[in-house]
Amino acid sequence: MGEFKVHRVRFFDYMPTAIRAMAFNAHTERLALARMDGSVEIFNFTDHYFQEKVIPGKDSRSTESLCWVGGRLFSAGLNGEITEYDLENLRPKYSLEAYGGPIWTIISNTQGTQLAIGCEDGTVKLFEVLEEHIQFERNLDRQKGRIISLSWHPSGTHIAAGMMDMIRVFDVPTGHAVQRLLVDRGFGGSKSQETVVWSVAFLSDHTVVSGDSAGKVQVWDGHTGTLVKTHLVTKWDVLALSVSKDESSVVAGTSEGTVIQFQFIAPTLHQQQDKEWVRTRTFKNHTHDVRALAEIETAIVSGGMDTHLVVRPLLEKFDEKSHASGLRKIHFPHRNLVSCAKKAGLLLFQFPGQLELWRLGDSDGHGENHTHTHTHGLTLTFSSPGSRQPIHLMTTSVDGKWLAAANSDCEIRVYNLQKLKLHCIVPVYGSCPSAMGIHPTTNNMTVVHADQQLFEYSIVEKQYTDWSRKLQKQGLHNVWLDRDTPVTHVTFNPKNPNQVVLHDMHMFCIIDQSLPLPDQKTQFYNQMTLRSLSEQERPSHLHAFKICKTFQDLLCVSLLDDQSLVVVERPLLAITSQLPAPVRQKKFAT
Repeated sequence: MGEFKVHRVRFFDYMPTAIRAMAFNAHTERLALARMDGSVEIFNFTDHYFQEKVIPGKDSRSTESLCWVGGRLFSAGLNGEITEYDLENLRPKYSLEAYGGPIWTIISNTQGTQLAIGCEDGTVKLFEVLEEHIQFERNLDRQKGRIISLSWHPSGTHIAAGMMDMIRVFDVPTGHAVQRLLVDRGFGGSKSQETVVWSVAFLSDHTVVSGDSAGKVQVWDGHTGTLVKTHLVTKWDVLALSVSKDESSVVAGTSEGTVIQFQFIAPTLHQQQDKEWVRTRTFKNHTHDVRALAEIETAIVSGGMDTHLVVRPLLEKFDEKSHASGLRKIHFPHRNLVSCAKKAGLLLFQFPGQLELWRLGDSDGHGENHTHTHTHGLTLTFSSPGSRQPIHLMTTSVDGKWLAAANSDCEIRVYNLQKLKLHCIVPVYGSCPSAMGIHPTTNNMTVVHADQQLFEYSIVEKQYTDWSRKLQKQGLHNVWLDRDTPVTHVTFNPKNPNQVVLHDMHMFCIIDQSLPLPDQKTQFYNQMTLRSLSEQERPSHLHAFKICKTFQDLLCVSLLDDQSLVVVERPLLAITSQLPAPVRQKKFAT
């Protein structure tokens, strides 16, 4: 791979905030996720869970709940407002004061014609979904005490509402409460504390499932209001519930960081007619509160205080163990947060509300000899003619002639900056570009996609290069394709035009186009083997993909003009150490 002087940088204090809510759109297979800072992220589950859009947050916009209606996304929060998002310009489209105090939850009916919100003042408010906005319709019977959680019966005729110490079932046409389900306060000393029904789920057969602050998941008959079964699953809170599409499975998230699955099955082989809700599995992939859950067709998706998104595939949904059935944890944004000025030796760090500029030190690159300035940043979304989707990637050529821009429709347009006009459109490939760079001497553009495919495109000739065609004909090595974090940065070796440098979260790679491409029989991670071989044996084992895994939790890898390597790491342990101690009992915002 070669010897490099390394600037190992660990002073980028990037700190993601807790995941507060999520909503999965089964029709488009998009997951929307809201964080404590009010930002919203959208992941495309048909494209390797790629984070295709981010809407920046505001301190005043505290999101408690998210809801899809068709392709439209709504949120509600403790500021008492409902917000609809503009998913093309990546900003709130409008916000509406609901006049019910803090809003704890927002849901829609399956028909997509109405929204319901649960408010601090004890009202469930209905809004009509119109083409361009929403309109207040009416309140259901006002209750004494805040409405914490809601679930709409699939028929649209009833709504279950979780409150303090009880669940109310409302008849939607009349607005009247028709059932009152009283929830036990728990055991021992906790009997003096009110029980918060954090989550409810209303199933087609009128079963109501609830999760509460006394650690219980309870199953109720919604017709009669009677308790069918109690599962005590934690000493702390059950914070979230999610139901599978076929209603055969319910998952519950707890303050202990566990996700517990219940399935509607017969207790024994001989009692096939007598199905009941049975606790079947416990997953532990979080250290803190699991605040948000979605059970989708093939996986359980969870998030919470520890900031990372977990996708846990359900193995019974897969015929064989494969890359698709592996556990995924998404820790970092799927975009570049660090820019490097190669000649000046400067690093620019992007935070949610500011930019920091640092100068690399002459000593050991650990940040002793540098200056930094705070620059308050702005958000500008660029639009691209021909597509209404936002641009998420841009790169320019060193000579200042070319600008390439990619959008979430997977389109890449190249502009001539001297003539200020469109030069060409790169043939569309069906996975979102995650990183791209333009070569400083050839002006060939290297593009890597969310599915790990890699292309090289000649901007001058408006076609793929011979090397790229050869790579696509042979196919990329399976070990490369099975990586589970996207490449977020492409750069080049200023002293060797054959070398492309790129990285994901777990490794960086120098692709040497002068060397043969590895086939499937080739040992892909071969650096250790090469070190053990003699000078004579080595050439026959060389291939184009030189992988280094010495550094971890990578946010940037770049080669400076002086041939030194800049490696910016953000150790996950450093993020974990800054989290509050695991919160066992949720306190209300006052």
